[in-house]
Amino acid sequence: MTTFFKGTFLLAIVAFVGECVEFFINMVLANELGEVGMGLYMSILPVIFFIVVLASMELPVSISKFIAEKEDKYHFSMLQHAIRFAVLFTIVLVVLSLIILPILPVFNHYHPYIRGLVIVLIPLISFSSVARGYFMGVQQMGKIATANFLRRIVQLGLLVIVYRLFQFEMDKAIFIALCTFVGSELIVFLFLIHTFFLQFRYIKNKNNVKLTGKSVRKSLMAVSLPTTGMRISHSVTHAIQPFLIKAALMKAGFSGTMAIEHFGLLTGVAFSIGFFPAFIAHSLSTVLIPTVSEAYAKKDFGKLRSLLQQIILMTFIYGIPAIIIFHVFAEPLTHMFFASDIAPLYLQMLWPYFLFHFFTIPLQAFLIGIGLIKDTLLHFVWSTIVMFVMMYILGSNQHFNMIGIILGMNTGALLIMLMHYVTVCRKIGVTLIFRKPVKELY
Repeated sequence: MTTFFKGTFLLAIVAFVGECVEFFINMVLANELGEVGMGLYMSILPVIFFIVVLASMELPVSISKFIAEKEDKYHFSMLQHAIRFAVLFTIVLVVLSLIILPILPVFNHYHPYIRGLVIVLIPLISFSSVARGYFMGVQQMGKIATANFLRRIVQLGLLVIVYRLFQFEMDKAIFIALCTFVGSELIVFLFLIHTFFLQFRYIKNKNNVKLTGKSVRKSLMAVSLPTTGMRISHSVTHAIQPFLIKAALMKAGFSGTMAIEHFGLLTGVAFSIGFFPAFIAHSLSTVLIPTVSEAYAKKDFGKLRSLLQQIILMTFIYGIPAIIIFHVFAEPLTHMFFASDIAPLYLQMLWPYFLFHFFTIPLQAFLIGIGLIKDTLLHFVWSTIVMFVMMYILGSNQHFNMIGIILGMNTGALLIMLMHYVTVCRKIGVTLIFRKPVKELY
């Protein structure tokens, strides 16, 4: 448990600083792009993140789970096969991207070179994922924390320098913002690959057991495929969401430009503020996957119950004060981005969405650690269907419009959190409120 808390504390501290930097990044973007530009920027990001998910193939999760469950003597051979797989997969994905991206209409309203940026991003993400997975598995969280911090501080520095030195039209300003994102990923790639190969050379000299490529690929794909499916579902959902919200609002009487502006206020302002404390949830998630995987492999249900109790308690400790602060100080917080009278209301009404996600993120890591990846995907699919139906029906109603969109989001967040929690409790053998253990399920 000591390693778990040390890793979580380290990641949380660095992530807090990183989230502060991310906050400034969004402020710089909001000031430079304006409400419409911010809406366009936030609309294209989910598409780019979808490519990022494909490029990573969720190797950080599958590799870290393999490393945590297996003895040291198997690590070197597994990493060899993982690197070969990453090379092959990168080549295939780059070729497919060169064929598909030019015909995707979603990029038509943006700078033409954005497609090239996405292709450059693919190998950076793929090879970084192997290194991330290894460092997560051996719980060297300092390297993960450093990489996460580097990404944000480099992007902020590039944005401030470029935007202060030059003036751009909106399409070029959005392109520059995405260039800084790719530039920060390049720095992270160089750092992770350098540190990874130093470690790789060290474990090469140990007494290692050779594994077959087929067995390694089977083990990795057993985790990567369903996890990637889940992440793809997330990315597709986030990519569809802007268009769904726009369609619903236009049916409710909004103009196209007004719908984009409100979406920008929702995601660029309210989400930036509301998800700020989520760095703690993501830190817990990063450490939980290898920790839970190791404990479940050993059938240590006592440790699993203790971990679940503690992550629930920790989430309450930071989550409740956070949403109270958002509610009380909504106006000054949102005015740091735009002087809007509507944004504070959106932030206040989204408190259930943020709070339930603070619980959902570590619970999802828990489910992955105990091998219930398909359950995680099914929970997401059902909650998304309910959320989208409610968003469209209520959002297209003239009396609800954006309020209806938010009500749909809150409902979806509550549903997925409850499904995750009930499933974890049943699997590790506890009652829903931890009063006494029930039969352990193997």
